[in-house]
Formats: sequence, C-alpha cells, structure tokens
Amino acid sequence: MADMVGKALRVLSLLGGYPEGVPLSELARAAGYPVSTTHRLLSSLQSEGFARNDPVSKRYSLGLRLFELGQSVSQARGFAGVALPVMQKLSAETGEPTLLAVLDGHNQVYVHSVQGSQRLQIRGEPGARGPLHCTSMGKCLVAFAPNRDELVASLELPALGPRTITAREAFAAEIAAVRERGFAIADEEHEEGIRAVGVPIRTPDGTAIAALSTAAPAYRLSVAQLEEFVPALRAAARELAALLPR
Repeated sequence: MADMVGKALRVLSLLGGYPEGVPLSELARAAGYPVSTTHRLLSSLQSEGFARNDPVSKRYSLGLRLFELGQSVSQARGFAGVALPVMQKLSAETGEPTLLAVLDGHNQVYVHSVQGSQRLQIRGEPGARGPLHCTSMGKCLVAFAPNRDELVASLELPALGPRTITAREAFAAEIAAVRERGFAIADEEHEEGIRAVGVPIRTPDGTAIAALSTAAPAYRLSVAQLEEFVPALRAAARELAALLPR
C-alpha cells in the first residue's frame, strides 16, 4: 500500500511538469512504470479529482482538487491576502518584482510573485520548486533554518549558472556570511544574466519562516544597486514577520 501511495505521489509530481498535459505513454516513461500501472494510478487520482484526462487530446494534467488544497494551505499559512499587499508596496518602491518563498526539504517553494513597473520582469511561478544553494532566497532559508548545519553539509551543489558556488567549503562560508550580514546576493548563480537580493522573514527566535527577494536582469542592476534595496526588503520582511502565522 505504501509503495502504491509513493508511486501515485511520484505521478502527481511529474504531472506538475506538464501544464499543457501529457500522454499516458510519455508519463509512464518519465515515471519508469509500466503503462498499465501508470494508467491504474491515474484512474485513482482522477476519481478523487487530483488528475484529469482531456477527452479530446487524451492528455493527463493536474486536477482542480490540488488547486483547492493549495488554496487551503495558503490560507492556513497566512500567505493569501496578507503577503500580497506588502509585496505590492515593495515592488512599487523598487520598480522590480518581489518574490516570496518557503523552505521545503532541500528546495524552496515559490509562494507569491508580484511584478514591478519595469518592462522585463523576473517571475517566480507559485508552487514551483527551486534550488537553495544558488538563489538569494534559498541562501537566506538555509542560513536561518533550524537544520542549517545539515543543509550546508548535504545539499547538492550543481552548477546551474556561470557563477554558482559548487565547492562545499565555499558554500559554508557563503551561508556564514549571509547569517552575519542578514541578506543574500545571487549574482548570475541560478541563471545567466539574472541577479537577486534576498532577506529572511524571521520569527523572534531568528528562524526563517520564509524569504523575500528582489530580482532583476544583470544588465539593468549591478550588485551594488541591488544592495540599495536591502533596507526596503528588511522593512517588508519585518512587516510580514508580524503578519504571518508561525
């Protein structure tokens, strides 16, 4: 039973990577399961509303039940309606997008993204997962996590951008520096041509419950210019720390 639950969850996770839907055979190959097993799992998921099958294209995609659950989590965590006004105010001040993420295991999960006034904007798709080691929010989440030492020692450090930190000792030093100064910079570490600055949203004991960042194309803002946003980011983070439930 536990094995089938794990397989069903894997199928759900894979479906999330196909927003336009995916044929049964392709999903089975991606999951590494026989077509018959994948079809049986999808049928169970579909009966509960977690997956759907387009009757015309025959492609499978995520069902609305997941959206409903996601909204419930967002409401319970206090993100819906609470974070957006603060983030909108920050983006109006900086002109750049504001992103919010939370820690989930060895990843970050984007919760909200608010666009600024500039024409070209960096987006963080709500619900999407991202790396911790090479993003400004990820570094903040690691630096102020209760299990910081475990994360520093065990996170995979793949090179995703031209300046990704991939050496364990250098990563440990970077996280220590983030704790010391209270903010993080990602300078073309996650993607070429993208820079970001992030701050933690902390509880009174110093633990990060989320992280906030401003991101922009490297051609538009230097690292020094991004650092000028830190006071505004910190003010927004303090406001959110008071509003968001623990």
